[in-house]
Amino acid sequence: MIVMFLIWAVSLASIILMLVRPRGLPEWVWIGGGAVLLVATRLLPVSGAVHAIREGVDVYLFLTGMMLLAELAREEGVFDWVADIAVHHARGSAGRLFLWVYGVGIVVTALLSNDATAVVLTPAVLAAVRRAKVEPRPHLLACALIANAASFLLPISNPANLVVFGTQLPRLTTWMRMFLLPSVAAVAATFVCLRWLCRKQLAGEVAEVREAHRLEAAGWMALAGIGLAAAGLLVASAMDVPLGAPTFGAGVVALVLVALRDRRAPRNAVRNVSWSVVPLVAGLFMIVEALNRAGMMRLTRAGLQWLAAAPDGLGKFCGGFGVALLSNAMNNLPAGLAAGTALRQMGQHGLLAHAVMIGVDLGPNLSVTGSLATILWLIALRRDNAEITGWEFLKVGVVAMPVALGLALLALF
Repeated sequence: MIVMFLIWAVSLASIILMLVRPRGLPEWVWIGGGAVLLVATRLLPVSGAVHAIREGVDVYLFLTGMMLLAELAREEGVFDWVADIAVHHARGSAGRLFLWVYGVGIVVTALLSNDATAVVLTPAVLAAVRRAKVEPRPHLLACALIANAASFLLPISNPANLVVFGTQLPRLTTWMRMFLLPSVAAVAATFVCLRWLCRKQLAGEVAEVREAHRLEAAGWMALAGIGLAAAGLLVASAMDVPLGAPTFGAGVVALVLVALRDRRAPRNAVRNVSWSVVPLVAGLFMIVEALNRAGMMRLTRAGLQWLAAAPDGLGKFCGGFGVALLSNAMNNLPAGLAAGTALRQMGQHGLLAHAVMIGVDLGPNLSVTGSLATILWLIALRRDNAEITGWEFLKVGVVAMPVALGLALLALF
């Protein structure tokens, strides 16, 4: 009993410290420190730690490949170019600019994952709206919320999808049949809610920006590399191939292509990648393994078994909203990992599993602590002196998230 209490205490303290970030220390320090402490005190056996780390190999490769692609595009000005296009097509309307930013966010999230939208697209959008002299908050919130709302449009749109399904990630055709309608519902509902909540701020005009951002030859090469990578990943998903290795390979190929025109860009992209995300995720895998040994898996399975026996409507709504709230309490990666592992052990691959995944992906739109993407989004804003407080985010999320999640679950068959 004492051992179980200590495991829970160390694990939950690590997760809380990751969310709060005392003294400004990065997230991976707290999670990595907690994981090392669990092993050092033998609360988690070395064999269990090694097993947990190996379980995440596909996720590490996927994250690395996506980060390489996103940083390469940022280095060559692709995101600045896209944001500039949105400003010019707004034709003087802040509301129309909001629509364009939201649309760009959908595309970037679908093809490059929600982390790219939250971390890499956001600074480009901020620079563009400052040039256009409009209130930036609606457009910045759009980047954060669409990063989660569109993150189950494709299997490659969110690393959490790999965490929930593991090696049993559905094929592309199966995925689209299951999640296309819920994705459309989530994206549309989030747009309507955010547009209504920000209606006063979006009533203004956009200043004319005459000098457009030009995309150089290396930028076009980076864009082509991203396109080829996205096409290759969709083919891999359609053929039921694990996405980690193809994503990592696509990132490397894109680096080689751009190096033909700009030798410095790949080196800069590799240097600017947030490599700390990899040990952060590995540490989370270790902490969840320790919690599972301390009874979390038993509790999770008991709850999910009760939901599996409930009528489909009740089961999917309780499962989706339950894991959404849990994701905001302890972050969606550990919540998704625990729920996904329990579902696979139970042999659950149907409606309940799909509802849980939607809750893991969409739930973080309630608060900034819900996902790694929104935490990194907040850090990116602070770096550019455009902070949006957690309270401001919550005031939007408490309206947008429940409405979008409810409609997405309603559209799930």
